[in-house]
Amino acid sequence: MRLINVTNSFRNLVSQQLSGTDARLVKVFSLGQTTVVYTEAPSHIELLFTNERRNIQRAEIAFTLERLLQKDIGDVSPIMGHHLAEVTVPKLEQQAE
Repeated sequence: MRLINVTNSFRNLVSQQLSGTDARLVKVFSLGQTTVVYTEAPSHIELLFTNERRNIQRAEIAFTLERLLQKDIGDVSPIMGHHLAEVTVPKLEQQAE
């Protein structure tokens, strides 16, 4: 798997996230056919996974968590849905390590 930063291709999404939420940083990554939106706010970090063709696989979440946050999938509780998944990591937990 390869995680590729494609933030420049999603300028409208990034702009809307920054203006409409408490986000301070927004990045968009491509993981094959899966898109990962990384959002960093003062109190938490959020990863949103979307795929138009299939449900998100736990291996994709685990890979992304390791690459971006140096976290194990066992450290978080992903919320899985139809063709999407969401992971929220509190910032206090990030700083404790």
